[in-house]
Amino acid sequence: MNTGPETSREIASALLEIGAIRLSPNEPFTWASGWKSPIYCDNRLALSFPDLRSRIKNELCSLTRLHYPDVEAIAGVATAGIPQGALVADALNLPFLYVRSRPKEHGLANQIEGRVVEGQKTVVIEDLVSTGSSSIAAALALRQSGIFVIGMLAIFSYQFHQATVNFSSNGLELHCLSTYTDLLAVARSAGSIDARQEALLTRWRDNPAAWAQH
Repeated sequence: MNTGPETSREIASALLEIGAIRLSPNEPFTWASGWKSPIYCDNRLALSFPDLRSRIKNELCSLTRLHYPDVEAIAGVATAGIPQGALVADALNLPFLYVRSRPKEHGLANQIEGRVVEGQKTVVIEDLVSTGSSSIAAALALRQSGIFVIGMLAIFSYQFHQATVNFSSNGLELHCLSTYTDLLAVARSAGSIDARQEALLTRWRDNPAAWAQH
């Protein structure tokens, strides 16, 4: 589930405007996974724009209050989810933790930084969801430490079918501020892409691993 279409499109428009999301259907990017992608998303850039940073924080807080009124802590997914999660935790006056992709190789070898309280009802904050693998890994690490993960929030989702399957199979609920579908609607309305490019971008979302530029 996501925010309403108006909010989703406003967030997508703002991310496009500052260059946090870039569409390049004719000259695709290459992800670390090797996938060719007509879109690149770096929501960390939003942190440099105070108005948008506050808007995202406030919308994430609203989603938290709406869906998880009994939340007791906020956790961020390293690295991009850390600042967003800390902003939300501060606004809601809640404890904050963050989760590394793997335990440190020195010191206390922590994977989770912050005070771990067994059974604490925690909402996990992520900036971007593709397949959901890193987000789910963070949630599972929290569960294994005894923390009760009640849900996850993200700024943007590519809406891959695989992500839906992955979250469902792990019993995790995800809510997003903005989605790929609304992003394409905004870009088409603004004239940033034409009908052919919109169709190409839609095909990528439907099968990103096999997508190839024509």
